[in-house]
Amino acid sequence: MHVPDGFIDAPISAATGVVAATAVAVSLRGARRELDERTAPLAGLVAAFIFAVQMLNFPVAAGTSGHLLGGALAAILVGPYTGVLCVSVVLLMQGILFADGGLTALGVNITDMAVVTTVVAYAVFRGLVKVLPRRRGSITVAAFTAAVLSVPAAAVAFTLIYAVGGTTDVSLGKVATAMIGVHVLIGIGEAAITALTVGAVVAVRPDLVYGARGLQQKLKLRVDGQLVDVPDTAPVPAARSHRKVWIAGLVTSLVLAGFVSFYASASPDGLEKVAADKGIDAKAEKHAASDSPLADYGVRDVENARLSGGLAGVIGVGVTVVAGSTVFWAVRRRRSADTTPVSTGV
Repeated sequence: MHVPDGFIDAPISAATGVVAATAVAVSLRGARRELDERTAPLAGLVAAFIFAVQMLNFPVAAGTSGHLLGGALAAILVGPYTGVLCVSVVLLMQGILFADGGLTALGVNITDMAVVTTVVAYAVFRGLVKVLPRRRGSITVAAFTAAVLSVPAAAVAFTLIYAVGGTTDVSLGKVATAMIGVHVLIGIGEAAITALTVGAVVAVRPDLVYGARGLQQKLKLRVDGQLVDVPDTAPVPAARSHRKVWIAGLVTSLVLAGFVSFYASASPDGLEKVAADKGIDAKAEKHAASDSPLADYGVRDVENARLSGGLAGVIGVGVTVVAGSTVFWAVRRRRSADTTPVSTGV
């Protein structure tokens, strides 16, 4: 669903740019409350993982593929505000380095793929966990449902943006039907990836899943032969190291982007297919970064397709994890500064 340059006119592209910038600013402030000693080291990794999995297009219909958007996954793992930032970092890296998603359309893409998916997914997720039984399996069920709904929601958002700013004269009804129809199918793949990933982390380290906070059973102490809840004021055991999870996640991301991506579907994704079939791409423009040495997820002058794509994927994961970690470290440091007691000199 990466919107290229030329699909949306300049005024609406500028307006969505303002919306995106506002959302990022709000998210930077909100992320201070979400990022702590558990989530801050992992947020950059989540961005890198989303980058890697977005390279794995999967077939959804004849001649059409889809890929993870990542808003639901990021929101559940590290929080909705941080989730918006994770997907935004991915979109920025893809647009600048890989010529994927127009630069003038960056506001459209952040609004659609980062903000809409995250807000819809987290709202659905929180609503479900309030009514489902308080156990780990409910987190996975809620994650699946939230993810499956977030993708057609993004398709609806694109259709609305196209309705007011589309550069071609195409029936809105046809665009809506095609976009929503194919993205419902893509949403199933999104949901499967999200549920499997969230379920795997919950099974190993539920304390690292933002969406699972408050749902874990209280610690028990045996007093006079009976188990009683540990009081909320009791000391909490020191958090376990995140190093193993971080290393495992990074290695997984590198393998997915550097090796598994070679076997991804080569069919156009949902938006590309709809745009070609309905004529939305009639005024598409050449990407400003089309001369990038990593354009189209390949390394220039490396003739072997497998090696070229693999190297591009590994570079992408590395750049994204560094960029994301830098952003989230800065946000976390700002939170620490905001909460540090200040001497009054009395």
